[in-house]
Amino acid sequence: MGWCSLGSMSASVATMRFYFDYVSPYAYVGWHRIQALAARCGRDIEPIPVVFGALLGAHGTKGPAEVPAKRRYLLKDVYRKAHQAGVPFSLPPTHPFNPLLALRVSSIPMAEDTRRRLIDALFAAAWGTGQGVAERESVSRIATALGLDGEALVLEASEPQAKERLRRHTDEAIAAGVFGVPTVLVGGELFWGVDALEGLEAFLDGRDPVPPEIVVRWEALASSATRRA
Repeated sequence: MGWCSLGSMSASVATMRFYFDYVSPYAYVGWHRIQALAARCGRDIEPIPVVFGALLGAHGTKGPAEVPAKRRYLLKDVYRKAHQAGVPFSLPPTHPFNPLLALRVSSIPMAEDTRRRLIDALFAAAWGTGQGVAERESVSRIATALGLDGEALVLEASEPQAKERLRRHTDEAIAAGVFGVPTVLVGGELFWGVDALEGLEAFLDGRDPVPPEIVVRWEALASSATRRA
């Protein structure tokens, strides 16, 4: 890995937008790994909560937990990735679960260091300890344990403006081409999934091997076969 030197990159390239949803165990592992990468490369992270289900609906796809064969594979794969990253991993009480309240709480305006501590704690409860984040009481208790007013945050997250904020984040992610979580957007490039973080680091270090001309050719290629439904 390189040192990801900033060089002459602009502030927009230096900041990495991290799109996530607590329902995804890959986003949990990715959140831990992206923080280490950011520290190593001297980048800032802008964590952006989005609704994974809405991303899937917008692109006409299914989540891995909705496909039985992928669901079986997912558990072992994410467990291996968590082990490799040195991240504790436990199953939540249910899955899929409803992450909306936790996502809305995470999007409420607050100091960025506070937001990151809250995201850390909610991800840990979702996938590190198995406590879960689907219930109002759990989210409130987690926030309160950080010294925040958990009940006030939960109440604010139930207001129309909090719901609209999360919808806006999700719509903006879809417009940017985000189709899954975790996804990192930096310098106009998308990096989807935990496995893409090596490519992200190479990109930040100016070592992206993808030639622009092959991308242009790919987008212009005609189809000669169509898959039958």
